[in-house]
Amino acid sequence: MNQQASLIAPGENTERFLLRENFGLFINGEVVASASGKTFETWNPSTGEVLARVSEGDERDVDRAVRAARAAFEGRWRGWTPYERQALLYRVHDIVERHFDELAEIESLDMGAPISRTRASKSALLKMILFFAAQSASIAGQTVQNGLPGDVMTLSIKAPVGVVGGIIPWNGPLVGQWWVLGAVLASGCTAVLKPAEDASLSVLRTVELLREAGLPAGVVNVVTGMGHVAGAALAAHPGVDRIAFTGSTTTGRKIIEASTGNIKKLQLELGGKSPDIVFADADLDKAVPGAAMGVFANSGQICFAGTRVFVERSIASEFSARVADFARSIRVGQSMDADAQLGPLISGRQLDRVMSYIEIGSQEGARLVCGGQRPGGVPGNGYFVAPTVFADVSNDMRIAREEIFGPVLSVIPFDTVEEAIALGNQTEYGLGGAVWTRDISRALRVVKGIHTGVMWVNCYGLIDPMIGFGGTKQSGYGAKGSNAHLDTYLYTKSVYINT
Repeated sequence: MNQQASLIAPGENTERFLLRENFGLFINGEVVASASGKTFETWNPSTGEVLARVSEGDERDVDRAVRAARAAFEGRWRGWTPYERQALLYRVHDIVERHFDELAEIESLDMGAPISRTRASKSALLKMILFFAAQSASIAGQTVQNGLPGDVMTLSIKAPVGVVGGIIPWNGPLVGQWWVLGAVLASGCTAVLKPAEDASLSVLRTVELLREAGLPAGVVNVVTGMGHVAGAALAAHPGVDRIAFTGSTTTGRKIIEASTGNIKKLQLELGGKSPDIVFADADLDKAVPGAAMGVFANSGQICFAGTRVFVERSIASEFSARVADFARSIRVGQSMDADAQLGPLISGRQLDRVMSYIEIGSQEGARLVCGGQRPGGVPGNGYFVAPTVFADVSNDMRIAREEIFGPVLSVIPFDTVEEAIALGNQTEYGLGGAVWTRDISRALRVVKGIHTGVMWVNCYGLIDPMIGFGGTKQSGYGAKGSNAHLDTYLYTKSVYINT
């Protein structure tokens, strides 16, 4: 699992970026200190060492940023044509491509994802920018026939909703921020971003590149700080017209409550406990690594991770053994280890949470097949946990019901298609799911039967912005990707013209 580390030294641009004594807020096109002057430390999860100090924004800073975003929305940004916004996104694409190695290194150092993973996200990130560039030139209303007396022409116009608050999660901000940024720039909205306090640096560097690409002041603003202060202030601010949030279901409920003040539009991607269903006829050479990495990728810190792996009983023992062997083969290492496949968890707090669930699983009677401890052989004091597999899990155990957000896989046996569907749906969440089988009719029965926002067949975790994904039940609502995504950044204005 842990071999000799081959650490990569950060590039010159990354080193220069991290040498700054302090990272300020980004408001109205300028880097500024927080109103309180407070800062907080952000940590390298691979080593447990302080990486940087970041300004700690509060309600006053959020208000400054929202006012800047409103002024930009009402100002010359409103006059930008769809083609001008599209050209801006093309410039952004080229600048991000040129600086991608730097961005990937910042992301890996700040949130702990292996550099191999962040580098591999380049194609997805650039495709997302191009997707929204295309969307910017496809916004259209329609002319509509009517039954009114006289010579009245009726039509509809799509218009930007206004100021968007984007609350960005820590488990992949480099790519994740673009679900908000892309739609904002394509639609003509403006934004205030609040990155997670555990991983803010790639967002701060990205907004600097946006300014370099020619983004007008105030169109995108960034307020770093604590979620319960700056995030809560953004969710409740009466000058914000829409909130896009990715995070826990508990926080999502608070955002829904805060939105009632001015009836904000919401897009929420919340928690998950996704079912991954493996039938006896599946190609196990594909299903074993596919299901394993459906859980272990990003150290399990993915909302739609397929942590409940339902396996047909006749192959449950073989599958458990094979997935455990695969887990043991995974190289766990520091984020800048070129050969690492899994990095650390985001924080000591998250490490304690994951280890507590591993203890709970054993106490509840699940059989620990592999993992369950902090791996040896990784240098430093990082927040590592070995990929963990539990077998003989029942669907009512806490490790099968509650979101752990760590590399913990539960194997749950089943006997029939109907039982697999029923067990898969026995959760408050509905974000992701998958099925592995050579029988396409059976696969489609499962796809139709599972109550979730996205399903994969003989694969796991593929995402394309042209198709998108979303959640149902307590995993949230609102589209991410597809034409429906941009539409939520717009409202429809009906027009009656008496000619």
